[in-house]
Amino acid sequence: MTESARESLQRTVREAAALATDDADFLTRLRDAGVRVREHHDENGALDGYAVALPGDRADHGTRPVWFSGRTLAYDLSLPRIRERFHPAIAPADLARAHTRIREAAALLAQAGRAEGAGDVAALGDLLVAAAATSPTSVRDQVRAAAAAFEQASRTPGTRTLHGAARAHFKASARALEHAPRTARGGGAPAVLTLLIALVEAVEAATAWHRAQQHDAQTRAAAQAAALLREAATLTGAPPPTRPSRPSRSVPRTVRVTPAAGPGPVAAAPVTGVPPRPNPGPGRSR
Repeated sequence: MTESARESLQRTVREAAALATDDADFLTRLRDAGVRVREHHDENGALDGYAVALPGDRADHGTRPVWFSGRTLAYDLSLPRIRERFHPAIAPADLARAHTRIREAAALLAQAGRAEGAGDVAALGDLLVAAAATSPTSVRDQVRAAAAAFEQASRTPGTRTLHGAARAHFKASARALEHAPRTARGGGAPAVLTLLIALVEAVEAATAWHRAQQHDAQTRAAAQAAALLREAATLTGAPPPTRPSRPSRSVPRTVRVTPAAGPGPVAAAPVTGVPPRPNPGPGRSR
């Protein structure tokens, strides 16, 4: 299905925001992606906004480009919200390290409170965008669809904590995925499958966290994303990686979610650390 100009710009801006380290890096990534960028500066010369346009997308009988400000693309793509996502550059890491970080972050997210968990799922949304941008072509459509489905789950009402161990792990993993095409050549399909399984665990933790907070729409969005990631795992053509005989202490196989504060108990379903073995058809969310 052909993307509209707006949809294409949303995807490009999200990919740049998920990986950028600062304003300059963000704008450079947009321009490198072939997008026209218009900066807006305040009276002191500081950048306080931006707009983007696709080359060739023109209005008024072709006399001017069709510009979209970040805020008009999506509320979380305004410059202040994008700046919340910036994370310092880290040394290149391989897929195995990214996989470990994601699993550790999934366990932490499952135990997070309301404000901390909201920041964690926002960072997980950026990680899925980065995974979609760097996935092998055999699974890119499914991972891209999972990232799009999780977009609603990454936006939660109320305050957010923008500092925390799970958020830092997700952001570091997104940075590591920039090197995924180079690293995956050494590991092939098993390495990609291992990463997808880790992402399923993280998204399932987010699903359970949203369920505990009684975020119905976000719970459904996260569950849909998990199903799409399982579908991607079936396309790798590789058997699931062998599990160690004893699970790591740092990543329990079953974790519980901190329920939302409010009247009445909220049942939080445990999240299993191992997704079901891939089936030939599309996977089903739990």
